[in-house]
Amino acid sequence: MKDSALRRPHHSYRLYALNFPQGDRSTKRIPFFPMDQSKIRNLSIIAHIDHGKSTLADRMLELTGAVEARQMRAQYLDSMDIERERGITIKLQSVRLNWKDHVINLIDTPGHVDFGYEVSRSLAACEGVVLVVDAAQGIEAQTLANTYLAMESDLEIVAILNKIDLPAADPDRYAMEIENILGIPAEDVLRVSAKTGEGVPELLDAIVDRIPAPKGDPDGDLQSLIFDSHFDSYRGVVSSIRVMNGTIKARQKLLFMQANASHEADEIGVRLPLNKPVKELAAGEVGYLIAGIKDVREARSGETVTSAVHPAAEPLDGYREPQAMVFCGLYPVDGDDYEQFRDALEKLRLDDGSFTFEPETSTALGFGFRCGFLGLLHMEIVRERLEREFDLNLIATIPSVEYRIQMTDGQERVVDNPSALPDQTEWSSISEPYLKASMIAPSDYTGTLMELCQSRRGSLEGMNYLSPERVELVYKMPLAEVVVDFFDQLKSRTAGYASLDYEPIGYEKGDLVRVDILFNSERVDAFSTIVHRESAYDYGKKTAEKLKEIIPRQQFEVPIQAAIGGKIIARETVRAFRKDVTAKLYGGDVTRKNKLLKKQKEGKKKMKSIGTVQIPPDTFIRALRLDD
Repeated sequence: MKDSALRRPHHSYRLYALNFPQGDRSTKRIPFFPMDQSKIRNLSIIAHIDHGKSTLADRMLELTGAVEARQMRAQYLDSMDIERERGITIKLQSVRLNWKDHVINLIDTPGHVDFGYEVSRSLAACEGVVLVVDAAQGIEAQTLANTYLAMESDLEIVAILNKIDLPAADPDRYAMEIENILGIPAEDVLRVSAKTGEGVPELLDAIVDRIPAPKGDPDGDLQSLIFDSHFDSYRGVVSSIRVMNGTIKARQKLLFMQANASHEADEIGVRLPLNKPVKELAAGEVGYLIAGIKDVREARSGETVTSAVHPAAEPLDGYREPQAMVFCGLYPVDGDDYEQFRDALEKLRLDDGSFTFEPETSTALGFGFRCGFLGLLHMEIVRERLEREFDLNLIATIPSVEYRIQMTDGQERVVDNPSALPDQTEWSSISEPYLKASMIAPSDYTGTLMELCQSRRGSLEGMNYLSPERVELVYKMPLAEVVVDFFDQLKSRTAGYASLDYEPIGYEKGDLVRVDILFNSERVDAFSTIVHRESAYDYGKKTAEKLKEIIPRQQFEVPIQAAIGGKIIARETVRAFRKDVTAKLYGGDVTRKNKLLKKQKEGKKKMKSIGTVQIPPDTFIRALRLDD
């Protein structure tokens, strides 16, 4: 067909690039009449961790012909190496599928509680969700959390039981559990094996039949919602968009309403799953936008994109900014890498705008940054990406949370770094963040879970038996007791069967103190932490004992002390190297030997008074990465 055959009057039909094989990067176009909204389905896949979301997305890609069999790989939509290695989804990914003359815009979302903000963002671009439940495990904590998010957004839910091919699968039992807990009729719950592909065609049919088509005015003022952005070093910010009203066209002048910035649409397109440019996207469609933006702050998730010539009257609701919950200091092992480290943080922030950072200085570790994260896993992911993608070697200090200090002069201060806590004489009270933690586990582990939660200052809020074999425990707990190793303890004490979800519920006053660690009577701020007064002694004792094992011996004796204010609560001593100064003596008067030993003792005492403890950087790495 000649190019002239594809030319059209301005009003007749649009040009789309749809369903080309993945390796085909040609510029040919297939003519399509204006997209009928009744043929569009927008949905997200939501589930608990490891219930098979990404594997299900793989089968849907294969079945719809979006990816050829020879090019298929596991976790196809997970683009980062760290996602493949850990077997988890970190960033949401969207793709456009064709099924029986319908277009399905699919968004694969993360399952871990730390990345719940990714799920909430994706739901704003959808009319429905596919809820995946493991047929061998049933409903888990994050299943409930994501389902409630979908219900709050008034989305249609298509529930499926995955992994029906497993020997331990019991789909009938868990279909009834879904009906009893979520109110979805058991006969409407689909049985699927994402691994073998069984039931996936029926799922696609159910998506077309049950999930409503989008409703928007293609001829109205343009309103497009940015629900994700990432930074491409060659093309700038690439934004995932959902067109709510109007039509967005290539080369159109656009206004980013919240940022009040104007840009031209260099390229718009759809993901098939490779990016394919199109001429325009109308109301109800999902695609991507490239406008040559170099600052991702101008294209944040939740931003409303409209026409610069005929802007919309008001922006879309957008999203609440994610609030950091866990804070730690990150420092380069080599101080000369500080500038490189700062540049790396700026670049990574373009791809993940959910963490914060600001400069800070430590007497022990030098110059670094105080970083805020959504959770401990988020902190590990960011640190690993910094080390891997930017070739850095970093030290992370002990994780902390944000405290609110009521000063004696009536002012309130926010402290996220224990070393910044004022002296106790300067404040009257301190409040810490609390959360509501929901745990689901076999009922055999009820006592074990209650013991764990009560040891972390938790108070029981509720107990619900989902079935005779499974129970849900709801506890109110301090965030500081959860973020460090609570999840690991939860899994180890329940043989891996328990699941956890939590949400912040505000601040409460507590009897909290700062425990400092002193080397040779000098405070090392990297080891300072805020704990409950009842736990202070145990923390100080364990830390001093562990540091004694890993701190290298010096030429003089080094006391390691844990202190609350001016009160020492624990102490360990690293013994000094001892040179045998009497080796050259062969018999003779004992006073000569005593004289040499006394001289050595006086020299070590003088050295201790003027010397500093030499602590290699790897010592901090070993100490600050301790599990306990």
